[in-house]
Amino acid sequence: MVKKLLSCSIVCLGMFVLTAVPRLSVAADGSAPYEVVETIHVGGPGNFDYVTLDRRNKRLYIPRTTHTQVLDITTGKVVADIEGQTGNHGVALNRQAGRGFISDGPGFVVIFDTNTNAILGKVKVDRGADGIINDSASKKVYVACGASGSLVGVPVDVDPASGKADASIELGGKPEYLASDGQGRVYVNLEDKEQVAVVDAKAGKVVDKWSIAPGGTPVGLSIDAKNHHLFVGCRKPQKLVVINTEDGHVLADLPIGKGCDATAFDTGTIFASCGDGTLNIARETSPGKFEIIQNLKTRPRAKTMAVDRSTHTVYLVTAEYPDAAAGGRRPRAKPDSFMVLVVKPVQK
Repeated sequence: MVKKLLSCSIVCLGMFVLTAVPRLSVAADGSAPYEVVETIHVGGPGNFDYVTLDRRNKRLYIPRTTHTQVLDITTGKVVADIEGQTGNHGVALNRQAGRGFISDGPGFVVIFDTNTNAILGKVKVDRGADGIINDSASKKVYVACGASGSLVGVPVDVDPASGKADASIELGGKPEYLASDGQGRVYVNLEDKEQVAVVDAKAGKVVDKWSIAPGGTPVGLSIDAKNHHLFVGCRKPQKLVVINTEDGHVLADLPIGKGCDATAFDTGTIFASCGDGTLNIARETSPGKFEIIQNLKTRPRAKTMAVDRSTHTVYLVTAEYPDAAAGGRRPRAKPDSFMVLVVKPVQK
């Protein structure tokens, strides 16, 4: 195999640094379809969880525990920092309403104006507010509340000062992340039940539950609504499970890295980002048949991501972890070392 080493350059631009990194990918078929092309050093305090991309305005929303950073991905600059959270996890965006919604762990959804980034108010939901998505069919955002075992809908036009969320939908398990088909169904991983719950958004109830076996501990979830495929990132065992949403049966289970936290779909390509520092990339090689085509080396704990489907660019978030190899459950990040990894298809 011919290895190419890209020269590293550091360009100081205000408060961030862009650093070119070596090509570290090894593909199953010997090719290298994706590579890490740069690192955006962002810094700032706090941990991180699910990131959300506004593709049109080139903004990446990054929950940092007590505040949410807004990163301009064209310049690498933080253009806003939305404060006032306690233990945030994710951001959902609704372009029509001009609003963003941040899930805050104690049991709130914080609402902000996407034009000004000003906080408009917050709505009470259930404890353990975690994964959150926008559902175009119902004109609501849905938040998975892990500590309460529930799914809660919030209308995108809710009065942020006095409005209320919908009644909780009991899931019968601990939810982690979720996906919508845009046609009235919301799918929710039940991390402790080895299942995906199928929710009828209009009826406000669970209508089915699908086993993810031979996968287990489902965390990451994404959807190819057009082709009726769910992509479930599992931790124990470590698998990417593909489910047919027409009947709930498992089409494929593929080996992935340790500590998967997210999956994403982009025009025939499926990504599973894992805490062991790998981005596992799969494709549908023939109808109903899926294969891992690349295991890209990233960085330890780069386990959540967002994908720009117009440029096929993947944005992963992590930090420097000097004691990552020590085997601790959650290594400590080096202060002010938070970064965004930029992954793109290799230019031929």
